[in-house]
Amino acid sequence: MRVLGFMTGTSLDAVDMAVLETDGETIAAFGPAGERKLSEPTRDIMLAATQAASKWPRGAPEPAIFAEAARAGAQEHFAAAEEFLARHDLKWSDIELIGMHGQTVLHERPKAGAAGRTVQLGDAGLLARKAGVPVAYDFRTADVAAGGEGAPLAPIYHLARARASGLAPPLAVLNIGGVANITFIRGDGEIAAFDTGPGNGMIDLLVQGRGAGRFDDQGRYASVGRVDESVLRGLLGHSYFQAPPPKSLDRYDFPLEPLESLELEDAAATLVAFTAEGVRLAFETMRETPTELIVAGGGRHNPEIMKALKARLPCPVSAAEDHGWRGDAIEAEAFAYLAARTARRLPISFPKTTGVAKPMTGGKIVRP
Repeated sequence: MRVLGFMTGTSLDAVDMAVLETDGETIAAFGPAGERKLSEPTRDIMLAATQAASKWPRGAPEPAIFAEAARAGAQEHFAAAEEFLARHDLKWSDIELIGMHGQTVLHERPKAGAAGRTVQLGDAGLLARKAGVPVAYDFRTADVAAGGEGAPLAPIYHLARARASGLAPPLAVLNIGGVANITFIRGDGEIAAFDTGPGNGMIDLLVQGRGAGRFDDQGRYASVGRVDESVLRGLLGHSYFQAPPPKSLDRYDFPLEPLESLELEDAAATLVAFTAEGVRLAFETMRETPTELIVAGGGRHNPEIMKALKARLPCPVSAAEDHGWRGDAIEAEAFAYLAARTARRLPISFPKTTGVAKPMTGGKIVRP
């Protein structure tokens, strides 16, 4: 089936879109991919929803802004797709299914005696009605309700993408968004995955907080800064790094306060090292060295992050494009693929990716 996948990351930068022809197992063809920057009103309401989520007590009614933000998100997805489809001479009638991840405004991993919480906002029913196409959505909550981490969900797609490229295991795929997550594809084809630590999120928040832009474009600040090893050691002392996988993060799980005494450039360089060290520790945790690490997501555009990974990891590091992958579209492709799996009731989360007891289906489908 021809599926349109959407992804909006925690950086609140853009709606990413990609079309796949897939049955949720193999990939028959790759359709077009693209993005549209989030409008400022939608970005503002999603930021407000994220702030409300951070103060939302367990058991309390959900913040009223969630419904407003969900509607705004659906409208934004529809408008982005209208432009995208027209640009590629496609119509809604050419699309059989939509996969919409929604905007993550809250992600809390499970703790002793308490299930996790995860919230992705997007009014799937509204999108289905406007597009006239069924929408698969809400991919994470069933996993969380069953005691899983609810993340990462892309690993099964990373495996399918590697197979479509004829890449032989063992290898690893790293996605660097607001948070970084890694998929290890072992020699027998088995996958294991977890969040390694911060991706771009902390650097974005640092730069924004100091009034220096929305992100560190091309690593401009980090490239002239020096890593503060003492601060880096303190950051790496966070209990998350001692926890066994599977495990997951929210982009706000690590505070910026330890960097307050540093100049912007040194703070940015230290956070680049923090991202790379989190990945290095993931390799140590797995006690396995793949033949290659393939990097996707926005973080691969930061040359300082790529340099740090190459300097600190025990295997070759390549960008997604080195294998003909669309590095900015991997997650949108993944949710197209997961939508197809949802339609066929195939598992989307697994014991070694989210920690659930057995492979689980997930996601819901709403029809026009």
